[in-house]
Amino acid sequence: MQVPFRLLFCGIALLVLPGCRFVPVTEWNASQARNRALAEQNRAQLAEIENLRRHDRTLEDRLIRGEKQLALMKERASLDRRQLESYRREREGLYDQFQGLAFGRGRLPPELSRQLVELARRHPSLQFDPETGVSKLDTDILFDSGEAVLKPGAERLLDDLVRVLRSPAAGDLKIMVAGHTDNQLIAGRMVREKYPNNFHLSTARALAVADRLKRAGLPEHRMGVAGFGPCQPIASNATARDRQKNRRVEIFVMAADVPVVGWSESTPSVYGDGVRR
Repeated sequence: MQVPFRLLFCGIALLVLPGCRFVPVTEWNASQARNRALAEQNRAQLAEIENLRRHDRTLEDRLIRGEKQLALMKERASLDRRQLESYRREREGLYDQFQGLAFGRGRLPPELSRQLVELARRHPSLQFDPETGVSKLDTDILFDSGEAVLKPGAERLLDDLVRVLRSPAAGDLKIMVAGHTDNQLIAGRMVREKYPNNFHLSTARALAVADRLKRAGLPEHRMGVAGFGPCQPIASNATARDRQKNRRVEIFVMAADVPVVGWSESTPSVYGDGVRR
């Protein structure tokens, strides 16, 4: 018996599945392709999950390292603060020691301090600090611009200062005269020929003050002179008023045994047997 062609075609085109259901080959192939795609997608997602897990572990490790570094930085900062506080206490101790050497109790003898306060009251251009023993004079009061020759009015002030420094209250206290300038360049060719820079000018002004103190009767062995130029400002130099503050001559009053660089009597350990006594 012959099988009809149409029935034979249907037998080829259909597959028998469990449950006696026939599925076309094309649908079967499409289902298999979807399964493969889903499997591939699943593998990709699993790989992505693993990547995320590794990334998470990396972030966790970095976080742990960061926390350890932060703890170490905090520990170092605490140590720095303790060292800074130690330095501050040491500095204050040295300052107190210096003050104690210079003034017995951290200040000038009371009678001398009283006389200098009274002198500053009579001469407003003189500023006196009883805590440190520093007297400060405006160089604009003492000198014309670019000059190191004392103005006539300044001599009376310095003469009055010498009378105080020669009083019994002053004893054998030493005097350091320090000159300071602002940061402006020396103006004018003729002035620069005399004072090439501010160090020369500040030193010349300190010398002029010391010379006047000597002529007024202060023994020269009690004096020292220094010129700091523009290097020790007390104001910003940004304005004319600030620059005027920086142009000054300071007169330090010190005990004979206060160590001063270059003053051999106060540093005998540096100079040994060569120190004159």
